[in-house]
Amino acid sequence: MMHEVLRRHVDSGFVPGAVALVARGDEVQVTAVGNLDVEGTAPMTRDTIFRLASITKPITAAAVLMLVEDGRFGLDTPVAEWLPELADPLVVRTPESPVDDVVPAKRQITVRDLLTFRAGYGFPSDFSLPQVQELRTVQTDGREVRLRPEPDEWLARLARLPLLHQPGEAWLYDTCADLQGILIARASGQSLPDFLAERLFEPLGMVDAAFEVPAAKRHRFASYYRGGENGLELADAPDGQWREVPRFPAGSGGLVSTADDWLRFARMLLSDGAGLLSKESVRQMTTNHLTAEQIAANPLFLEGQGWGFGGAVDVEPREPWQVPGRYGWVGGTGTSAYLTPSTGSVAILLTQRGVDGPGGIPQMRDFWREAAAPE
Repeated sequence: MMHEVLRRHVDSGFVPGAVALVARGDEVQVTAVGNLDVEGTAPMTRDTIFRLASITKPITAAAVLMLVEDGRFGLDTPVAEWLPELADPLVVRTPESPVDDVVPAKRQITVRDLLTFRAGYGFPSDFSLPQVQELRTVQTDGREVRLRPEPDEWLARLARLPLLHQPGEAWLYDTCADLQGILIARASGQSLPDFLAERLFEPLGMVDAAFEVPAAKRHRFASYYRGGENGLELADAPDGQWREVPRFPAGSGGLVSTADDWLRFARMLLSDGAGLLSKESVRQMTTNHLTAEQIAANPLFLEGQGWGFGGAVDVEPREPWQVPGRYGWVGGTGTSAYLTPSTGSVAILLTQRGVDGPGGIPQMRDFWREAAAPE
């Protein structure tokens, strides 16, 4: 059935291709449909490389927790030691206030605030707010990886903006994951790509996970498209933005990888960290940390889900595929990846069509529904 579900969307022209993976314990089903590009130059295969976009976020959060376990900092350590640009934040008086109407922050931003996306920087459901309009000039579209300056310059620009909410008060999307990436680099003394490669990708055998696609692998790298007035429009080719590591390797969404690579990461979490993370760190990652009020305040992104560290956590079964405790996220390039600790299952869908909103594309919902169906 999975093949038919995906084939329907390929045949309609909605997406050029897709790779789906559903794992239940040791049983793994992989379905590859369509082609790497609209020209049909090569078919999708199990090892096709995709731009992960925001399903990078759980990987970044896991790396932060490795540094917690290394003793570099604690969850409640103020980030100012490593991110001094954020040492004395100001906050807009109300979310609707102009950016020059500010008050001092009531407390410092902590590592936990970054992991739970409650530092005060990020996107709410209302993009018309003055502070959010200013934030968008700094927190540019993460799918355009060449737009951002070096991390230090980016952070300096961000720090000139006030927070939208007091630290700890509200969940806001995206920006905290990039702050996590900078924190990892500064606290470890390594670049984010080097730290992830050494501590996660190499031990787990995630052989294609990286911030670039070398020439020898580009024949497996899918083109990336966005929907336009006349159908699909090419947004990035295999020899485009990922031909080399960008100036700003984004912890929020800069990785490329394959379905099997993300499965290896998911299985590490399902195995209580597999010796790379502690059982307690995995529990913290996959536990909802938000209040009901914080969830309700951001319906555009959360849609009733809670948030752990680096990913959403289902708190109520609004849809057939939702199971309390299911953990994962979606990516703006047409990707999604979730694991369910209670069943030991993993569901990953990788496509190359950009999404127009946080809820993903229709193909994702069809996939989730089929992946959750009884065998």
